Amino acid sequence: MREVMEQSDDKVLENALANGDHSMNQTAAVSPLKAYLNSLRVDLMSYMTKFQWDKAKYPTALPLSSLADIITKEVSQMETELKSRAAAYSSVKTSLQSMEYKLHGSLQTCSLKDIVRKEDLVTSEHLTTLLVVVTRGSYLQWERTYESFSQFVVPRSSRKLYEDGEGGVFSVTLFKRAVCEFKAKAQESKFTVREYSFDLEAKQEQERQQRSIQKKEQYGIFVRWLKVNFSQVFIAWIHLKALRVFAESVLRYGLPVNYQALLLHTDKKRSKKLREDLASLFKHLDPTASNSKTDVSFDIPGLCQPEYLSYICFYINTNLLELS
Repeated sequence: MREVMEQSDDKVLENALANGDHSMNQTAAVSPLKAYLNSLRVDLMSYMTKFQWDKAKYPTALPLSSLADIITKEVSQMETELKSRAAAYSSVKTSLQSMEYKLHGSLQTCSLKDIVRKEDLVTSEHLTTLLVVVTRGSYLQWERTYESFSQFVVPRSSRKLYEDGEGGVFSVTLFKRAVCEFKAKAQESKFTVREYSFDLEAKQEQERQQRSIQKKEQYGIFVRWLKVNFSQVFIAWIHLKALRVFAESVLRYGLPVNYQALLLHTDKKRSKKLREDLASLFKHLDPTASNSKTDVSFDIPGLCQPEYLSYICFYINTNLLELS
């Protein structure tokens, strides 16, 4: 989402919300239906502090392994679709960027629509006009040699139409049958002949406009999909954390189930002190547990070896932009 919105953190935070049924203040200016729909999307911390297990989506009558499989399958499907949608959007975006680069690029590729006028081009049954890019240091060479590239070049027909710090665009008139010969000789002398026609320029401009519209449409569709599925994957993540708290507590403390799950909200500065206090408070549950004072910010099964504590604890960071 951050990449698609081009690093606009404020926009990302506006859209990185979770679904919930927590009531919000409604203003008179908002219709009841819209206010209700808005109330179904809450910030991540609000969702967590008022978390309730979604029994409809994850039936508690199912075995723990089945619930974990449901979550895994759900997230895997999102990931597959994300890759497909991201590739499609990236293709449109890259194509448009390539067109815009050519439009505003060097004299070899930039658009000439604001440079060349109809009166600059001679077109008849036998004559045509070519546009040639000449570097600044080769102006004199061009003037001295272009007439020798073919015997069918109109003498003294070269005119400078445009120049920048890189060089200039020159026009030259010649017989149509000499075009291939002229291009070959120009290339040997390090001059670039630009393919140009007003019809071709108009076609390229139309393609750019169509691609720009296509990107705008794809952007809106992709961002809406990201909003919905970010919410779904975040909800799945928190349910998985709750599932782990339950499973680990049963494994640690045995049956019958007799424990209390809590959500403790802190920040980086106070998390170390909090962990020290918790280790001291619950040391009697397992005297052999670690009394480490380090802060564990990442908890990824299979990748990170979790610290063994006397209590069950999982870390959840809702500031996802920091992780990025």
